[in-house]
Amino acid sequence: MSRKREAPHFPAPRVPPSPRRRGEGGGEGQSPRVCLGVVTAPHGVRGAVRIKSFTEEPEDVARYGPLTDETGVRRFELRLIGAAKGVVVARLSGIVDRNQAEALRGLRLYLPRSALPQTEDEEYYHADLIGLEAVLGDGTPVGQVRAIHDFGAGDTLELARPGAPPVMVPFTRAVVPSVELAAGRLVLDPPPGLLDENKA
Repeated sequence: MSRKREAPHFPAPRVPPSPRRRGEGGGEGQSPRVCLGVVTAPHGVRGAVRIKSFTEEPEDVARYGPLTDETGVRRFELRLIGAAKGVVVARLSGIVDRNQAEALRGLRLYLPRSALPQTEDEEYYHADLIGLEAVLGDGTPVGQVRAIHDFGAGDTLELARPGAPPVMVPFTRAVVPSVELAAGRLVLDPPPGLLDENKA
């Protein structure tokens, strides 16, 4: 969930425990809730489910306490009972048979942002980055952070731009020298051509 920016290059190390893809959390600025996982399928006949975890360590999806659905109305206690390829297997409170488990397919599980550990200097939760305005050093608007991806070489910011295709920007101190959460923005110092690569 969190990332450190390493300069002048990436990869940026993963700092457990943390959801990997903050883009999954949605929201703008400092999101009040973070998506920690999604129910992908039922498991067996006794109400267990498979959950794709967005945390650094998959089992940490159950570490921070009860999770809720997207509305915040339904609340679930999670108890991990196993793991399978790419998922953890868990029981959710109140789910006792396969039909109930099947009805949860696609359910996203959320945690209040305040329940997560505090970040260290130069470390950011993806949910805090989503929605930030991206500007150049002189204040020229570039776009807005829409998602954070990890393609294997460190975190990359996806910036949505008005009237132009999205652009990918490495989340390193060299390219993103300043992150100003309170101001709702981050400052870019892109190398020549980076913002022109996907220009319409």
